[in-house]
Amino acid sequence: MVQTIPIKNVTLHDLKTKFGLQLIENEQFFREWQDNLPEITELEKQQLDRVKASYTNLLYYPPLLENTVKMVVLSPQLDLAGFYLPPFHITSEKSVEISLEDEGVSYKGQMDVLTLLEQIWILVIESKQAAFSVETGIAQLLGYMLANPQSGKSTFGLVTNGANFLSIKLVKGQAPQYAMSRMFSLFNPGNDLYDVLSVLKGLGQLALSI
Repeated sequence: MVQTIPIKNVTLHDLKTKFGLQLIENEQFFREWQDNLPEITELEKQQLDRVKASYTNLLYYPPLLENTVKMVVLSPQLDLAGFYLPPFHITSEKSVEISLEDEGVSYKGQMDVLTLLEQIWILVIESKQAAFSVETGIAQLLGYMLANPQSGKSTFGLVTNGANFLSIKLVKGQAPQYAMSRMFSLFNPGNDLYDVLSVLKGLGQLALSI
């Protein structure tokens, strides 16, 4: 009988021991979140300032649930990054599965937001309840990304709780490897959403060039 474990319960230790997942700390492994990123316009900055102000206002009326975070913070960024326009399209709440057939274990879960380009997974964005730290979503996001059928291509993800943002790169192979960007936060001075949008745009351009 196959044992089924929700992806939301998977840990980094599970992914390391069951799939051989390795953290790569060499900064050259994940340069896509830093190099050759597109500039964002003054109008886009104004729109992102409005997003930050909207999120700050919501802090006075907890709890901030997942759907609220997606609507107020994620959706405007996906729009500005062009992910609602062809050739991209968004599939929400897509079922994905990773299996360990030799051990009779199947990890299953629901994707919160999945960006697709001609059936190639480009960005996997997992929005967590705002009360949770971003760290609690890393293993879950990596679990989803491991389900990518395009094993020869890099997968890029973003995990956020609405205030903090972390990008992840996963390269599958005989031993899957991943690396993380620095943490972006709305609680930092200025507006880190500028950087988040620039990264999203850059990854979108990279996807189109593959």
